[in-house]
Amino acid sequence: MSKIAIIGAGAAGIEVAAILSKQHDIDLYEKEAAPLCNIRNKALLFPDFTPADEVADQMAAKLNNPRIATHYGMNITNLQKGQSGWQLTDATGTTHNADYVVLASGYEVFDAHKKEELGYGIYPGVITSLDLEKMVKTGKITNNMGDTPKTISFLQCVGSRDEKSGNNYCSKVCCVTAVKQAIEVRKMLPDTTVYVFYMDLRMWGQGFEEMYRTAQEEYGINFVRGRISEAASTYDQRVQLKAEDTLMGLPLNMSTDLLVLMVGMCPSEGTAQLANAAGIAGKYNFAQSVSEHLCDNLTTQEGLFVAGACKRPMSVNDTIQDARATAVTILEKIS
Repeated sequence: MSKIAIIGAGAAGIEVAAILSKQHDIDLYEKEAAPLCNIRNKALLFPDFTPADEVADQMAAKLNNPRIATHYGMNITNLQKGQSGWQLTDATGTTHNADYVVLASGYEVFDAHKKEELGYGIYPGVITSLDLEKMVKTGKITNNMGDTPKTISFLQCVGSRDEKSGNNYCSKVCCVTAVKQAIEVRKMLPDTTVYVFYMDLRMWGQGFEEMYRTAQEEYGINFVRGRISEAASTYDQRVQLKAEDTLMGLPLNMSTDLLVLMVGMCPSEGTAQLANAAGIAGKYNFAQSVSEHLCDNLTTQEGLFVAGACKRPMSVNDTIQDARATAVTILEKIS
């Protein structure tokens, strides 16, 4: 029987493990102390506002399987092809062998500290979309002084579609996430004014355009086509914004209680490290498949497969569907 190792216990890794475990024993390696961290750090999922923990609980239940051996807190730092299979090395120097490996090491969000002009980590009123998710999850949105914000502004494309940061790609989910979060804010704080600054809104998924219309028509959210070039602190601890309304062709200066930076998706540290080690590194340090069309879960390295957002930005739904395709591809290869 083939020995299969999966690196990453997120949505992709768990879905692949659940399907393959019907016929094979699986070793599932996760550097964090628990699975599904990238789902559990969210409050609600678009487009239907399903509680993220509800989805995570259903996925985690799939790990209650005697054929899936979970290894939490184990950071795989090297991945090399040997003569008789694959060798995985963890942070302690211990090696683990497998006949086949699935890289499902996922993503992390862009480090907003790198955009100094926007003031993250400098001005307390500047937060990221992930920080806002945590507030929504606790049921309390406040400014840095603990007060209910009267104005919240969102800025799209922080760390994606951005030549200065080196990430020219679109992160795919930021537009719809901003719309989702803006609606969440208005539901929790109906008297708070909300602005969304965008380059252009890419509402590509089923139900996403409807969310955008609902945000305007039912929740009164203000969408401004323009970029914020600079953020600064005011004397009363608010955030002063210097922007441009590109539809009107006019400069715009305003203050807001919270500036939410919609940070893009980047390859995780593990994705970049292992993709390079295994010889499958692609653009921006994502893992590279053979072809996005017919061989998107195969790599140029025999016995090494890729699943989920380690390849490119994906939604939760896209990730799960891609993981299922990975499992089918593996079964076809080793059956």
